[in-house]
Amino acid sequence: MGLRQVTVAYAPGKIILVGEHAVVYGRPAVAVPVTQVRAQATVGDAGKGQGITIVATDLGQRLLLRGEEGWPSEDPLATTVIATLKYVGLSLEQDLTITVKSDIPIARGLGSGAAVSTAMVRAVAAHFSRNLSPQEVSQLVYEAERLHHGTPSGIDNTVIAHERPVYFVQGQTPQTLAVGRTLRLLIGDTGEPSPTKAVVGAVRRQWRRSQGRYESIFDEIGEIALRVRRSLEEGDIAEMGRLMNENHQLLRELDLSSPLLDSLVTAARDGGALGAKLSGAGRGGNVIALVTEEVRPEVERALLSAGAERVIGTEVSPGREGSPSMEMSGKLARRDRRAV
Repeated sequence: MGLRQVTVAYAPGKIILVGEHAVVYGRPAVAVPVTQVRAQATVGDAGKGQGITIVATDLGQRLLLRGEEGWPSEDPLATTVIATLKYVGLSLEQDLTITVKSDIPIARGLGSGAAVSTAMVRAVAAHFSRNLSPQEVSQLVYEAERLHHGTPSGIDNTVIAHERPVYFVQGQTPQTLAVGRTLRLLIGDTGEPSPTKAVVGAVRRQWRRSQGRYESIFDEIGEIALRVRRSLEEGDIAEMGRLMNENHQLLRELDLSSPLLDSLVTAARDGGALGAKLSGAGRGGNVIALVTEEVRPEVERALLSAGAERVIGTEVSPGREGSPSMEMSGKLARRDRRAV
């Protein structure tokens, strides 16, 4: 039996701690990876002349791509493959089957699109023994993000590609952060979609009508992000919780919350969370709650009782941050490369 090549890569979700929407207008934001959920991309050699087949099992989508023709330019999955092959200096005349799947909820502010694209970039590059830095991966994923979100800030692709807490300002080199104390978050999924592209567009229309008011609120959100960065690095989670509460109120003033989001925020705080706020585009999606280990069970119960469809827990601990690693194994008839 001949040697067949299969490459598997993963990418985590992400959550924005503070700074959403304001980050699109040049203010800072802080985000962390969510490693409890992830996307997976598998690249396998295919029969000669097949072309490139992309199978998105979660979306029920199947694309057959042949050479330089027949590539849907507006499809994020196809765009990701095209950009990666060209970046590493390869022809589009390849025979591959690429399968993608994810347990990251779609349109919930968890970076599902960026995670799928990140896993695809890693898998395609690794399949041809090309090693890309997290920054290179992030830049390639950003092109797909433009199709997903219209005018993305770039924070999703940055934190997911680096897999570390990130302090992000659009147009500047992102800064990865070390945490001073374990950060425990509960993510309450409303079950309601929060389409980033549509919500970001709605905020832009309102900003054009009331630039002074919106710029003032964005300034306040930016100042909160600066203070959260300091609290994160110093391990002052009590201060971070207070700042998260302030950020939620400002997002409410931008009409980005909803009755269910507000209900979940209130339930989390009443259950003992140090702070809680909506995360992501808003008008659906997720609430995040900063908790201690002692109150975590009670806050989780409170979120579910208040209407959360599910609750995801994630932790970021000192000394556990790091760049994505590569794990490789080989067999005679099949070689697996796993980019984790």
